Amino acid sequence: MFFIEVILPLSLAKTFTYRVSEAEFHFIQKGMRVAVPFGKSKIYTALVLDVHENAPTLYEAKEIHQILDEKPIATETQIKHWLWVANYYMCGIGDVYRGAFPSGLLLESETVVSHKPDVIVNDSELSDDEFLVYEALQHQSSLTVQEIASILNRKNILPILQKLIARDIIFLEEEIKESYKPKLVRYVKLHSKYESDNGLAELLETLKNANKQKEIVLAYFQISASEKKPVTVKKLTEFSGVTSTVVKALIEKEIFEEYYLQHDRVTFNGEKSEKELQLSEAQEKAFTAIKESLAEKEVCLLHGVTSSGKTEIYIKLIEEYLETGKQVLYLLPEIALTTQLVSRLRLHFGDKVAVFHSKYSNNERVEVWKQTLENSPKAQIVIGARSALFLPFNDLGLLVIDEEHEQTFKQTDPAPRYHARDSAIVLANFHNAKVLLGSATPSIETYFNTQQDKYGLVTLSERYKNVRLPEIILVDLKDKYFRKRMTGHFSDILIEEIAEALSVGEQVILFQNRRGYSPVIECMTCGHVPHCQQCDVSLTYHKHKNQLRCHYCGYSIAKPTNCHNCSSIDLTTKGFGTEQIEQELSSIFPKAKIGRMDQDTTRGKFGFEKIIDTFKNREIDVLVGTQMLAKGLDFDNVSLVGIMNADNMLHHPDFRAFERSFQMMTQVAGRAGRSEKQGKVVIQTYNPNHNTIQQVTNHNYIGMYKEQLYDRQIYKYPPYFRIIKLTLKHRDYDKLKEGSMWLYQVLSQNLGIPVLGPEEPAISRIRNEYIRSILIKIPHNQHLGNTKKTIQKMLNSFEAVAQYRAIKVVVNVDFY
Repeated sequence: MFFIEVILPLSLAKTFTYRVSEAEFHFIQKGMRVAVPFGKSKIYTALVLDVHENAPTLYEAKEIHQILDEKPIATETQIKHWLWVANYYMCGIGDVYRGAFPSGLLLESETVVSHKPDVIVNDSELSDDEFLVYEALQHQSSLTVQEIASILNRKNILPILQKLIARDIIFLEEEIKESYKPKLVRYVKLHSKYESDNGLAELLETLKNANKQKEIVLAYFQISASEKKPVTVKKLTEFSGVTSTVVKALIEKEIFEEYYLQHDRVTFNGEKSEKELQLSEAQEKAFTAIKESLAEKEVCLLHGVTSSGKTEIYIKLIEEYLETGKQVLYLLPEIALTTQLVSRLRLHFGDKVAVFHSKYSNNERVEVWKQTLENSPKAQIVIGARSALFLPFNDLGLLVIDEEHEQTFKQTDPAPRYHARDSAIVLANFHNAKVLLGSATPSIETYFNTQQDKYGLVTLSERYKNVRLPEIILVDLKDKYFRKRMTGHFSDILIEEIAEALSVGEQVILFQNRRGYSPVIECMTCGHVPHCQQCDVSLTYHKHKNQLRCHYCGYSIAKPTNCHNCSSIDLTTKGFGTEQIEQELSSIFPKAKIGRMDQDTTRGKFGFEKIIDTFKNREIDVLVGTQMLAKGLDFDNVSLVGIMNADNMLHHPDFRAFERSFQMMTQVAGRAGRSEKQGKVVIQTYNPNHNTIQQVTNHNYIGMYKEQLYDRQIYKYPPYFRIIKLTLKHRDYDKLKEGSMWLYQVLSQNLGIPVLGPEEPAISRIRNEYIRSILIKIPHNQHLGNTKKTIQKMLNSFEAVAQYRAIKVVVNVDFY
């Protein structure tokens, strides 16, 4: 008896055993995919972890369906890393597998419905819907469940299918579809009998009356003479301006032959620049220091002020690692950033750069996966957002993690809830690779590690070409409102500065961390505020669509003309978002071109690129945006940055609010004055004397670090304590309350470390589910792994209590 151990792409913590034949046993290797039956009738793509000869004791092993690969498609190091992620972040290994694999490589069975040929059906017995299904199956041998749903135009079609199955009219079968298709491009070449000179004369003679066909043949000669490479049908039709039907006619006449070649979907066509990178003196120093520090330690932090030229140093370092033939992974927090960086790296390394993130289509991601696995020259450098961490690297030498403080490196939903920076350091350890972290405002944990001598630290304190750091102007909003010097949400100072920048043709960025027009609409008569039906939040007003929307579940209603509560028509908006600023700007500066960058305007594959490019090409004068703007983007013509309201970040109920606000404001400020001239930053706030705002004004990172560290130690927060957050959700308020109390008591009795809760979060209901959270604080001297095992045991016993089984528990390790 021969068996294999597999992972399924389902949220399950354990692996499963399947039976294979002896021949298969000798063929299958770790890291191959096999299709296996699971449950009553589903078929899934599983990944082989191990081959062995031990029969499972608890269940009868099923046979596998088929083997899908000829050679392994995941590497052993990669699987080892997945197991670490599943263990550390307390989630199922199936979650990691599903999150890591491009879904083009994960086949799922689609249920196919066919009708039985020899059954006689009495039409009058069928209901309308049943008859529609029956009729559709007369015309087509089989339909998928999705197709039937669209024929009937309703979601729940299973009851109808059940009735038809019960009457023995149809039957179901499972079939698997391979969803990755290589891209084939159609080429043509001249038929071999016309190759000789006589052949050519004969050819033109044949075509003397068919002008369009003659044109195409001449065009074919022109292209092949000038390019010396195969001619695609697309190029031929574009060049000659004739439709492809004419080409088809020529193929039928046997003048042309057609053939197909496989192409990569993502190709790079630009030219590599031959210029050597010249580092400034300060960069050169930092570069040498980084190399020395990486010789001793695994991880090094480059703490360089905004616009100090960190990217050039990365490029130099990457060059050195490429010469040794190793692969390089470059992680960025935002897809918006990858678009800008890819063009910079491609100028330098040409075709060696591959890109991997979720805005790419399925097939494109499969291609990058395969190139990385084969260590192909096209994927020597992989740039991507956090998911690129899970690619099958062969020989990783260096990981660069840019803007390492960004919270977007942490995945919140769905599981695995991993932190890309921390997981990358572990991955580097498996590959014996080095890690370079870069940031102008490092996270407190990382900086703490450098002070504890765990990581190396290199500081770069001057901007590139000695440009001065931007001048920061604080505007006291209390005072301005009191003296009536505000126009809408703009103070007189900010308006003057914008006018001055626009008059000399420079660009402006305005930052406001809320999208939409205003977060609240209130009735002035009775004070009623429209709330979401399914969540505990007020609806945000979006003016361009004239609707109120919930930013948590997407519920939306048209903008009310009168109050739903007392029917008064006296409604007013409170608070403001990017849309409102955009509108106020256009009334103050009617001639300026204004753009907006937030989640509503960057949907779609190239949403980011369009906005960033139009801004870079100076087609937009003022760009209003949310925190997408704050991340390392590089615009050389921006001289002024305005922060509309610094306070809503500071008063966030979160232990990192001050650290985050400092990072956010410093990063946004860093977008100003990146070329010769010193930039300006205007920060509008109600308390200009707040410590954090003063630290931003004086560019005082160390001051902020020391103050925060002192607070963290007193209140038992990281880096002194590790935190695990448990979130419990259920539709029934009382049951949730009782269950969360039970779990809290069990945890606090058995752990002997601080457990806080069960707390109702600020937004205590989302999508009709009530929420409670419990925080577990683990001190550094306590064994982390054992504590997690204990917690897992208690969660398992919580699940075993029958009345609490319906409560969803989400575990988030290091949730910050």
